[in-house]
Amino acid sequence: MGTFNVSLQVGDLESRQFVDVEALVDTGASHTTLPQDILYHLGVGSVEKVSFELADWRVVEYYVGEARLRLDNRERTTLVVFGPQGSSPLLGATTLQLFNLAVDSTRERLVTVPGLLKLLQ
Repeated sequence: MGTFNVSLQVGDLESRQFVDVEALVDTGASHTTLPQDILYHLGVGSVEKVSFELADWRVVEYYVGEARLRLDNRERTTLVVFGPQGSSPLLGATTLQLFNLAVDSTRERLVTVPGLLKLLQ
């Protein structure tokens, strides 16, 4: 599967200010990661430190918090990882699911998909 970037906006929980970012779509990443300097600039606070396994199998700890993301003409609150300063933004699987989006790897774009529920009637 190829990789591609999408434009999105990240903001504080109150939707007072937003910053435009280009994020790499990474379905292998569980969470969306943004450079910590962007999150601190927006006033996004960290809530805890969480362990993450990197692609090279190392385990690291990063702070996480909640931010508002605008993507595909919609807005959601999502968990974000405070990545190292200067790191590349990554749009992870959890955020894609919150927006009901999937990857069309042939056309290198995001597509809307229905949510899934398992209800017994």
